[in-house]
Amino acid sequence: MDQDFTTPVENTWCPGCGNFGILNAFRKAIPKLEKQGINPKHLIISAGIGCHGKIFDYVPLSGMYSLHGRSIATVQGIKLGNPNLKVLTFAGDGDAFGEGISHMIFAAKRNADITVIVHNNGTYALTTGQFSPTSQKGFKGPSLPSGNIEEPLNPLSLMLEAGASFVARGYAGRIDHLANLMVEAVLHEGFSYIDVLQPSVVFTNTYKEFNASVEMIEKPAVRLEDAVQLAKRFDKIPIGVFYNVSKPIYHQELYGEWNPVVNRLSHAERIRSIALYLSDHLQE
Repeated sequence: MDQDFTTPVENTWCPGCGNFGILNAFRKAIPKLEKQGINPKHLIISAGIGCHGKIFDYVPLSGMYSLHGRSIATVQGIKLGNPNLKVLTFAGDGDAFGEGISHMIFAAKRNADITVIVHNNGTYALTTGQFSPTSQKGFKGPSLPSGNIEEPLNPLSLMLEAGASFVARGYAGRIDHLANLMVEAVLHEGFSYIDVLQPSVVFTNTYKEFNASVEMIEKPAVRLEDAVQLAKRFDKIPIGVFYNVSKPIYHQELYGEWNPVVNRLSHAERIRSIALYLSDHLQE
């Protein structure tokens, strides 16, 4: 595996897009995770549909593309299939909080041991800038040329209320800080959510706004109520870890001490079990 974690695939993102910051942060995070004992071969990724999803082609890690809004369900299945893996998915704001919102809520509710990194630019950029669930009120695009009349979802407060045990916000313009958030999220045992401020230079070029407004969080909130209040702050845009608590993990609650990889039956045992089952039922 290349130590710079690049691939020969041509990058087709728009020049200046915030996706580059997320990609470079993740490339910095992988060797940091390796130093923490996470073998890159055991780091599995997925992605949904949208500009963000191309990150799957630009990092040489194992995994699979998913469908629009379904990458959260995909990585939950991978984790249940092999709890020894560290799994994460990249999603877009429309991908995660439009088509995939039910998967997001239930993954947080059950504290699935996965990491979800959302490229949040407040628009469906791949399909030329329609408004998304996180678009600001008044946002103008092809689907609403007169301006978005809806209030945006707050992904952070939504994930906190749903039960996420690790919630953070990063900014594509603060690459080292974002890389460290990614490391913390992957190492966290339970549902980890990172909302990334990701300017789209074509449709929502928010670099100037974010550069002037982002403010580092010194430490996570201890109480859920305080984390939610911090997530709803609008005078500044806090970035960092909002909440980080230890809670029972879904696959451990489901399996107990059993592990489907370690404890699975051999091929011969499975054939004997199927033959015995068929024999018993054919005689009935």
